[in-house]
Amino acid sequence: MNNKTIKIAYWATTILIFLFEGVVPALTSNTQLAIDGIRHLGYPDYFRTMLTVFKVCGALVLVLPFIKGNIKEWAYAGFGFTFISAAISHAAIDGIDGQTIFPLVMLLILAVSHRCYHNLKKNTAKPANITAMA
Repeated sequence: MNNKTIKIAYWATTILIFLFEGVVPALTSNTQLAIDGIRHLGYPDYFRTMLTVFKVCGALVLVLPFIKGNIKEWAYAGFGFTFISAAISHAAIDGIDGQTIFPLVMLLILAVSHRCYHNLKKNTAKPANITAMA
């Protein structure tokens, strides 16, 4: 893949993560549906607030291009743990259904974003092709 295709894939997947894991939780975490959802899974209410703060912060870290390195890697790892934990929690309480599958789909999107991030980092670190002068 060329650099332009990788950039498009990176931004498309990263923006999806930002919207689903940053914007949506920020706007809906205090709704009765969110409160009931966390309670249904057996988590205390403070977990909902804590998870929302971490999701919004992590989403901002992923989408802001000037944040690089270990902080971005921690955000990717945090979302990976969150998606896996969400799938396990939903499967344990409700069995395998859409609530179980959705976090795994998001994990796949996250993996594409992560891979593209590293491909872009690697491609920008390469020196430009310089032809030898004869």
